[in-house]
Amino acid sequence: MSDNKKWIDTSISRRGLLKSGSMAMGGLLATSMFPGRVLAADGSPLGNYPAGVAKDSCFIGLGCESTGPYSAQGTDMLKGFQLAIEHLNSGNELVRAISPDSKKGILGKRIEYGNVDTASKPDLAIQGMTRFINQDKAIMTAGSVSSAVAIACEKLAQREKVIYLAGISGSNETTGADCQRYGFRSCIFGYTASKALLPVLRDEIGKDKKVAYLIPDYTYGHTVRDSMKEFTQQIGWSAATEQLSPLGTSDFSSYLLNAAASGADVFVNICFGADAVNSIKQAKNFGILDKMTMVIPYMTPFLAKEVGPEIMQGIYCVTDFWWTMEEKNDLAKSFVSQFEKKNGYKPEWGAEAAYLQMAMYAEACERAGTFRPEEVIKAYEAGKQLDTMLGKVHMRANDHQLVHDVPIIRGKKPSEMRSDDDYFDLVSLTPGDDVMPPPDLLGCKLGSYT
Repeated sequence: MSDNKKWIDTSISRRGLLKSGSMAMGGLLATSMFPGRVLAADGSPLGNYPAGVAKDSCFIGLGCESTGPYSAQGTDMLKGFQLAIEHLNSGNELVRAISPDSKKGILGKRIEYGNVDTASKPDLAIQGMTRFINQDKAIMTAGSVSSAVAIACEKLAQREKVIYLAGISGSNETTGADCQRYGFRSCIFGYTASKALLPVLRDEIGKDKKVAYLIPDYTYGHTVRDSMKEFTQQIGWSAATEQLSPLGTSDFSSYLLNAAASGADVFVNICFGADAVNSIKQAKNFGILDKMTMVIPYMTPFLAKEVGPEIMQGIYCVTDFWWTMEEKNDLAKSFVSQFEKKNGYKPEWGAEAAYLQMAMYAEACERAGTFRPEEVIKAYEAGKQLDTMLGKVHMRANDHQLVHDVPIIRGKKPSEMRSDDDYFDLVSLTPGDDVMPPPDLLGCKLGSYT
């Protein structure tokens, strides 16, 4: 059933009713106050439904960084969203492979969008998303590279009853203690990345190692460190030092001097974005990479290009997607080909996460037969298995975390690279079900639907 069939006369939004003090009576009162308005049993106003889909288009509010330490990753992510929106509006075969019921747009509505540069700052993200929700009647919001931004946007989404899709977010809290009914995450995070990496660390680096941690000082860094320590304790690894650096640090010398003096065997660098690039280059200059084996539990898009294959060779990393997955997955091949044709480079995993989130939202709306968020959320929570460029995936109902195989990659020697983009070997794909935390481990308690 289409939205138009469920709701007639959509000029008054739920917020309008709230302002007039009519919330308690909900859709029943609205119907009695405005003769001629007909509400289906599941078609009552909720969030920006139906006001946000009253016309022949719908609006999506995006929050992708173009400045700040995560600007390169945010820009890549925005291009992934743009490609997905272009594909949905044109009925491209790639997006229809993920969302088979889509024709053009979502439920026949052309998708329009706006983007705000959050600069990885939660307050800027909330200002931008609030404007999209209130002024543009956004039916969905998405984006983020910072987990602090993702968590803030999820809470806004829950309060406003407008679905939010995280872009890159590595904190366990995003679908853990800070999870929200209106938030969904597709990418890997600290727990899954650390657990997937453990067998490689045991076999390639060995047991009973001392570790120097370099940690961005916010929720992402803290929870990735906690998960790395939790799993590597199983092979006898212990922390020699834990160096916490603020997001956006440019000079890591004080932290790296402490790491160099720690006597550690392994350098676990959790920094992301420009912080990862700067800290690795400086660690090389300090001689740390000559004395310690570097481990990157959460791979930064563009990192190998920025620091060079000479530094990355032999290093094991966990990522959400690497472009050579196209060799074993036709949808990945189509995604890489179409993205590269449009943007002139191989997509990184921020673009992949954005494209996948957008396509999955369309699929959930089409299957629900409505944009009304409660029904869309329940469509996600049904856990339908989808074919994607990551293989088969499904959304967990209890925490809104996507389950998919986790790629482990290893830096190639410069002499082994087949092209300028061929930085990594795909070592393994760890089954997603094997690395997910037990449903109640991270403290997720989803909020209400309405």
